[in-house]
Amino acid sequence: MAGIFEDEKWYIAELVMECKIEEEPRNVVHVNITLVRADSPQSAFEKAEQLGKESETSYLNHKNQQATWYYRGLRDLNVIHDDLEHGAELMFEEEIGISEDEVQDMLTLKSELKVFRKRKPRDSSEPNYGCKEILEEVKKMINTKED
Repeated sequence: MAGIFEDEKWYIAELVMECKIEEEPRNVVHVNITLVRADSPQSAFEKAEQLGKESETSYLNHKNQQATWYYRGLRDLNVIHDDLEHGAELMFEEEIGISEDEVQDMLTLKSELKVFRKRKPRDSSEPNYGCKEILEEVKKMINTKED
């Protein structure tokens, strides 16, 4: 394994972050896909862990409930072999012996790709992890523009 990643400088870390909200029985979990610059897999691991820990925060949501984000760990850490530029391959998955139906099941219609899907409004029954301070700042900005 030594030397395989000798010249690699970029990694993709999948950080698992969990939010717990005061008086809310359900948690919210995000997997944040993050770019890491490092000179070795060990260094990439350490930097990814540091990014996760630095992402831990706590604040009040607009209902004055404490929302606290915890770094839970890494789901994955992968090296990027190509230079970062248009068309660079960032990661790949490999499957062997896949039927045509299984290949078709892997494909997503353009309208169903996340970037094109309409965002559904948040249901008021969902856990609210929006930061009250940021929401108030946005309201000020909107009111300033209207004046």
